[in-house]
Amino acid sequence: MTEFWIRFARNRGAVVGLVILVLVAAMAVLAPVLFPRSPWDMAGAPFMPPGEMGMLLGSDSLGRDVAAGIAHGARISLMVGAVSTVASLGIGVSLGAIAGYAGGWVDDALMRFTEFFQTIPSFILAVLLVAIFSPSITSIVGAIAIVSWPPVARVVRAEFLSLRGREFVQAAECLGKSRLAIIIGDILPNALSPIVVLASLMVASAILLESALSFLGLGDPNLMTWGFLIGSGRSVIRLAWWMSVFPGVAIFLTVLALNLVGEGLSDALNPRLARGRA
Repeated sequence: MTEFWIRFARNRGAVVGLVILVLVAAMAVLAPVLFPRSPWDMAGAPFMPPGEMGMLLGSDSLGRDVAAGIAHGARISLMVGAVSTVASLGIGVSLGAIAGYAGGWVDDALMRFTEFFQTIPSFILAVLLVAIFSPSITSIVGAIAIVSWPPVARVVRAEFLSLRGREFVQAAECLGKSRLAIIIGDILPNALSPIVVLASLMVASAILLESALSFLGLGDPNLMTWGFLIGSGRSVIRLAWWMSVFPGVAIFLTVLALNLVGEGLSDALNPRLARGRA
């Protein structure tokens, strides 16, 4: 772990991204302390500019505190990104591992199934799924997971194809281990590096997708999210620019931080690649 952190710290952008991500996570956790009132409550006059009447980032068209909305919305955005990524990893890793280890017609069938999902534009499919099952946090997480798993399956399949012929796998087969035990206990741990890097990027994509759905009015109406804040301010962008700009900045910084951390993880988990870049 010490060597891992040393390699990770060599990438200054990754360190900056990690700091930003920690600050965003701290804001999400401390939101009830920093802003005890509900973000839906009226805190002042409508369209208050930033800095007036104690409102750091101003108020929206209904007098709600934009800063409180961003802080409380951080929890929802990070939660949606994390849960949907875990769900998509569960689907993608399972199918990719089976396809890569089994090979033959099983591999062909699972890859054709994966390609079917990849031929459909992910955002359009997510919109359709959320619209069909009605906008809610569950349908949003499920839709993001469904459209995000195909790249994971392909990466895992490629790793398993390269590892299944190694000596340690053959030794495990000679010892009489079951296929499930070999997949989970022997091959999967050696294929974790690209999965971890991909997961960090998937969280960023999930946050962007959730924000886009909320912007279009397909978010959970009972939850304050960054996309909802941007969408509520789009019609008054000239009058109250801060309603859309500050939530957009929050999304930008969070996604940028996740991408920088993903790059740092790639360098730390693949030292040969890091030396090549240097």
